[in-house]
Amino acid sequence: MLYEDDAVVVLDKPAGLLAVPVKGSDAPSALSLLAEKLKRKRQRALVVHRIDRFASGALLFAKTGLDRNALVRQFLDHAPVRTYLAVVRGRLGTEAGTLVHYFRREGMFQRLRTARDPRAARAELRYSVEHLFADATLVRVELVTGLQNQIRAQFSAIGHPVIGDRKYQPAESSEPLIARVALHAAHLQFVHPRSGMSVSIDCKVPPDFQHLVRELSRSGRARR
Repeated sequence: MLYEDDAVVVLDKPAGLLAVPVKGSDAPSALSLLAEKLKRKRQRALVVHRIDRFASGALLFAKTGLDRNALVRQFLDHAPVRTYLAVVRGRLGTEAGTLVHYFRREGMFQRLRTARDPRAARAELRYSVEHLFADATLVRVELVTGLQNQIRAQFSAIGHPVIGDRKYQPAESSEPLIARVALHAAHLQFVHPRSGMSVSIDCKVPPDFQHLVRELSRSGRARR
């Protein structure tokens, strides 16, 4: 747990663990594990938002329905600050930028569409380059909207897929330096549903992500 009080819990979700249960599966999830823990204190665990199964990092839950409703409204208004670290293929040509795309969800995938598609959802993010490697880039990403798989789908759409993301770039299944998508929810900031005060949470980069960055640095000189 990164943070806990009577209203909310923020977990450091490891890569590979589901955020919420999958229907028809008994695989553990962050929600089910937290619910079991809170049950001993006669408290509940309620989903506020999600992060991808194979991503890691900060994940927020509420303990009551009223607290959840207040937090969900913040996310619907895109008010919380959600910052990720990602390692993408290739060297980005600009130090910072904004990506805007339109996607339609088809099954488990976000499919690229145009603004003219009435069923497409707008996706926007801002990014800044942290390090350039020989043929990869470490970026800090702030979500403006919050579609499922948004960061992965948007960087794939511009030809710079997230390393290890075999879902949107099947060739990434052969990546030897990391066994999952190189995406980490590093920072979360939201307004506490009871106090009205800002809560800011940082989540340390896990060892496998650190290993990837370290090996990329060795294979080619990194530049800020």
